[in-house]
Amino acid sequence: MLKRISFIIAALCMVQLSLAQPTLPIAKSEEVKPLTELHSEKLRKLLKTELCNNPTWKRLINNKKMTVGLVDLSDLNNVRYAGINDDHMMYAASLPKIAILLAAMDAMEEGVLEETPEVIEDLTLMIRKSNNQASTRMIDRLGYDRIEATLRNPKYKLYDEEEGGGLWVGKRYAAGGLRHPEPMKGLSHAATTRQVSNFYYMLAMGELVSKERSEQMLEIMVDPGLHHKFVNTLDRIAPKAKLYRKSGSWRNYHSDSALVWGPNRRYIIVVLVDDAYGEQIMRRVVRPLENVIKKSHQL
Repeated sequence: MLKRISFIIAALCMVQLSLAQPTLPIAKSEEVKPLTELHSEKLRKLLKTELCNNPTWKRLINNKKMTVGLVDLSDLNNVRYAGINDDHMMYAASLPKIAILLAAMDAMEEGVLEETPEVIEDLTLMIRKSNNQASTRMIDRLGYDRIEATLRNPKYKLYDEEEGGGLWVGKRYAAGGLRHPEPMKGLSHAATTRQVSNFYYMLAMGELVSKERSEQMLEIMVDPGLHHKFVNTLDRIAPKAKLYRKSGSWRNYHSDSALVWGPNRRYIIVVLVDDAYGEQIMRRVVRPLENVIKKSHQL
C-alpha cells in the first residue's frame, strides 16, 4: 500500500512538472540560496548506492577517478544537491571553457571587452563546437589574470582553495603560449563537479553576472553541436528537453556537464572520469542518475 501511495505521489509530481514548465533563467521571488546550503544527505546516499551497483564505477569512485555532481531542480522551492568526490579537482580538458564564457560576459558587462559580432561568434563556436581556435582567441582577448579574477570573485567562488579548487583555465587551447597553472595541483584546465554544478545552478537562477547576461549565456549553451556522451543518451530518452551543455576529452580524461530542462525532468548532471572507457561511461550514467532523482521522490 505504501509503495502504491509513493508511486502515485511521484506520478503527480511528474504531471505537475510537465504542466508548469518555467522559463530560464528562473524569475526569483526571494534570495537564491547558495548551492552549499542545498546539500541533501538522502540524495547523496541514493546517488552513491546507485553508482556503486556498477563494480567498475565503484572502483573508479573509490580511487577518486570518478566524480559526480547532481542537482535536482524538479521542485524549485526545494532544490537539492548531492555529490560524490565532488571537491576532488581533475583535469577537465574543454569543459572549463565555460569559465572563459563567464569571464567574457563579465568583461563585456563592465565595458572591458567590446561586444562585437566576432566575439559572440567565437563564444558560440567555443561552446557549441568546442572550437579550440575560438577558445584561444578568447583567452588572448581576456588574459589569464582576468579569467582567474572572475573565477575567484566572491560573487561566484568558482575557484576556491578551501573548497578543493574548482574551475580553472591556465593554458591556451593551442600548442604554444605561456601556462598559468592553478596553484593546488598545477593543472592547466581543471574542474570539480561541485563547482561546475554551481556554475549551472547560478546560470539557471540568473545569478551569473546579471539575469540578462545569464540569459545570453544560456542561448549560447543550448542545442550542443556535438552529440556524444550525455547528449547521445538524452537525445533518445528526452528528445523534447532543452540541453545546455559543455564537455571535454583528452586521453583518458573525460568530462561532461548538462542542465537538462524539459517535460518530466529538470536537473543538472556533471561527471568527470579518468578512464579509457570514459566516453561509454558518460553515455551509460545518465539513466542511473535519473533513477536517483526518481527514487528520491518516492521516499
